[in-house]
Amino acid sequence: MTGLLGPAEIRELAARLGVAPTKKLGQNFVHDPNTVRRIVTAAGLTPDDVALEVGPGLGSLTLGLLPVAGHVHAVEIDPVLAGALPETAARHAGADADRLTVHRADALRIDAAELADPPPTALVANLPYNVAVPVVLHLLAVLPTLRHGLVMVQKEVADRLVAGPGSKVYGIPSVKLAWYAHARGAGKVPPNVFWPVPNVDSGLVAFACHAPPRTDVPRERVFAVVDAAFAQRRKTLRAALAGWAGSADRAAAALTAAGVDPGARGESLTVEQFAAIAASAPVGTPAAK
Repeated sequence: MTGLLGPAEIRELAARLGVAPTKKLGQNFVHDPNTVRRIVTAAGLTPDDVALEVGPGLGSLTLGLLPVAGHVHAVEIDPVLAGALPETAARHAGADADRLTVHRADALRIDAAELADPPPTALVANLPYNVAVPVVLHLLAVLPTLRHGLVMVQKEVADRLVAGPGSKVYGIPSVKLAWYAHARGAGKVPPNVFWPVPNVDSGLVAFACHAPPRTDVPRERVFAVVDAAFAQRRKTLRAALAGWAGSADRAAAALTAAGVDPGARGESLTVEQFAAIAASAPVGTPAAK
C-alpha cells in the first residue's frame, strides 16, 4: 500500500483546490497513513470485494482501498472534492486508479441503481460525524448486496451502534443496525490523525450482514415499534407503545402475545423481540398496517 497521503500532502492538496474542512459537511480529513492502513486491514477486503466509500474527501482512505478491492465506489457530496478525486487517484495509485468510480451525490439519497456497476459488497468509510447513523442505515436498506463493512464514526456513536440490550447506551441505532447485521467495536482512533483535530475520539465499527430476524413483518413496522419504545425510554413498554397500538391496553395485549413483559422497557429487548411485537400489532390499528 504505497502512495498514501501524509499531513504535508493533505495540506498541499487542500490549498491547491482552495478547500477547507467544513463543520456543515462534517469533514475531518485523515492525514495519517498508518491509520489508513489500519482501517483497510481491519475491513478485511479481498479482490472480490467492491468497496463503497462515503465522504472520501481528499482521498486518503480511497488510496488505501484501491490496491486491495476489486473496485471502489466513492460517494462525495462536495463538487470540488468529487471533481479532484480521480486526478488524485491517478497521481498516487497508478494503474489501480482505473478501479475507481466517483459519484457526485448525497449518500442519504443514493440508491442501488446508481451503484450497480459493479454492485458494492463492503462499506468502508470515514463517515461525517453529523450523518453517520442515517447514512449507514440508509445504505443497508437500499443496497442488498452489502455483505460487510467497517466505518469510522464518533466514539460515542460507535458505542451506541455496537451496544447490546441492557446497556445504558443501547437505543434506536443499536436495534436498527442489529436488524441488518452483527456489529462489533474494532478499536479507537485518536483525534490527532485528523485535520482539523476534532475534540472527541473516533471509533471503528465492523459489521457482518445477515438475513432479517423475521420475514413475516415489514422492516418499517418493526422500526416504528423501536422508535416508539425509545421515544419514552424511561416508561414501561405498555405506556410507551400506547400511541403505537391505539391504547395502553392494546399495547399490553400485543406485548403479551409477543411473549414480552408489558412492564419491561425498550432498552432490555432484542431486535427479535421488537419484531415479535410488530408482528402482534392489534388488527384494525395503524400499527398493523
